[in-house]
Amino acid sequence: MDYHILEARYVSGHVVWLRFRDGVVGEIDLAPALRGPVFEPLRNPTFFRAFTIHPEFHTLVWPNGADFAPEFLHDNVRVTV
Repeated sequence: MDYHILEARYVSGHVVWLRFRDGVVGEIDLAPALRGPVFEPLRNPTFFRAFTIHPEFHTLVWPNGADFAPEFLHDNVRVTV
Protein backbone atom coordinates (compact mmCIF):
# COMPACT_ATOMS: atom_id res chain seq x y z
CA MET A 1 0.00 0.00 0.00
CA ASP A 2 1.27 3.47 -0.86
CA TYR A 3 0.45 4.79 2.61
CA HIS A 4 3.22 2.74 4.21
CA ILE A 5 5.64 4.85 6.23
CA LEU A 6 9.23 4.04 5.36
CA GLU A 7 10.95 6.59 7.57
CA ALA A 8 9.96 8.86 10.47
CA ARG A 9 11.91 11.44 12.45
CA TYR A 10 10.98 13.55 15.43
CA VAL A 11 11.11 17.28 14.58
CA SER A 12 9.90 19.16 17.68
CA GLY A 13 6.87 19.46 19.94
CA HIS A 14 4.39 17.04 18.38
CA VAL A 15 5.71 17.35 14.83
CA VAL A 16 7.03 14.33 12.93
CA TRP A 17 8.74 14.20 9.54
CA LEU A 18 7.52 11.27 7.43
CA ARG A 19 8.51 9.57 4.19
CA PHE A 20 5.89 7.34 2.57
CA ARG A 21 6.25 4.50 0.11
CA ASP A 22 4.61 6.55 -2.67
CA GLY A 23 7.34 9.22 -2.38
CA VAL A 24 5.36 11.76 -0.35
CA VAL A 25 7.59 13.48 2.20
CA GLY A 26 6.50 16.01 4.77
CA GLU A 27 5.75 16.99 8.32
CA ILE A 28 2.65 16.55 10.42
CA ASP A 29 1.75 18.25 13.69
CA LEU A 30 -0.17 15.65 15.68
CA ALA A 31 -0.98 17.93 18.65
CA PRO A 32 -4.58 18.56 17.51
CA ALA A 33 -5.18 14.79 17.21
CA LEU A 34 -4.01 13.91 20.74
CA ARG A 35 -7.46 13.48 22.27
CA GLY A 36 -8.80 10.63 24.33
CA PRO A 37 -7.29 8.32 26.95
CA VAL A 38 -4.90 6.40 24.68
CA PHE A 39 -3.39 9.64 23.32
CA GLU A 40 -3.13 11.47 26.67
CA PRO A 41 0.41 10.15 27.41
CA LEU A 42 1.57 11.43 23.99
CA ARG A 43 1.00 15.00 25.15
CA ASN A 44 4.26 14.59 27.08
CA PRO A 45 6.97 15.41 24.50
CA THR A 46 9.38 12.85 25.97
CA PHE A 47 6.83 10.06 25.60
CA PHE A 48 5.78 11.37 22.20
CA ARG A 49 9.34 10.88 20.92
CA ALA A 50 9.16 7.16 21.76
CA PHE A 51 7.32 6.32 18.53
CA THR A 52 8.46 3.58 16.19
CA ILE A 53 7.26 2.34 12.82
CA HIS A 54 5.22 -0.82 13.21
CA PRO A 55 6.88 -3.54 11.07
CA GLU A 56 3.60 -5.04 9.88
CA PHE A 57 1.23 -2.05 9.71
CA HIS A 58 3.82 0.53 8.58
CA THR A 59 2.51 3.35 10.73
CA LEU A 60 3.59 5.23 13.85
CA VAL A 61 3.03 3.40 17.13
CA TRP A 62 3.86 4.20 20.76
CA PRO A 63 4.72 1.93 23.71
CA ASN A 64 1.23 2.35 25.22
CA GLY A 65 -0.45 0.98 22.07
CA ALA A 66 -1.45 4.34 20.57
CA ASP A 67 -1.19 4.58 16.81
CA PHE A 68 -2.50 6.52 13.84
CA ALA A 69 -3.86 5.05 10.64
CA PRO A 70 -1.27 5.52 7.89
CA GLU A 71 -4.02 6.94 5.65
CA PHE A 72 -4.71 9.67 8.21
CA LEU A 73 -1.02 10.57 8.39
CA HIS A 74 -0.64 10.53 4.59
CA ASP A 75 -3.74 12.67 4.02
CA ASN A 76 -2.72 15.26 6.63
CA VAL A 77 1.02 15.57 6.08
CA ARG A 78 2.28 19.00 5.03
CA VAL A 79 4.32 18.11 1.97
CA THR A 80 7.90 19.35 1.89
CA VAL A 81 10.51 18.95 -0.80
